[in-house]
Amino acid sequence: MGAILLNWRIGLYGILSWLLPFIASFPFYSPQGELLVALPLFKSLMVVIGSMVGIGLLLLGFRTVRPGLMTGLVIGLYWLALNWLLDIAVLVPMAGLDIGGYFADIGLRYLVLPMIAVGMGLVGQWARQGFIGADS
Repeated sequence: MGAILLNWRIGLYGILSWLLPFIASFPFYSPQGELLVALPLFKSLMVVIGSMVGIGLLLLGFRTVRPGLMTGLVIGLYWLALNWLLDIAVLVPMAGLDIGGYFADIGLRYLVLPMIAVGMGLVGQWARQGFIGADS
């Protein structure tokens, strides 16, 4: 499993899973930093955008490593840690959030990453083992 953490593509995709939604959020803010849409709409859009980006990057990532339960768990937790660290380094100071408020409002949403990664890993493992497939 340590090889997964050393796989440069998996690391790059993990960083992109944070960076792409971050960039996608820019059009929703004015140059003065004011939110241009209602906060609930913005939060919903960011969950959708983040999930879409995460799923796409996981699909790419599982092309470079053998899918399985543990592989999905390792990738998911790795990306979770990367996203939290990048948010704490960039977003928390930018938004003036405290750590407790950040985790209650934003941080817990990143738990979707390991859940999807584990699910994808399991499906890949089951397909490899013949439990699922076109003939099922």
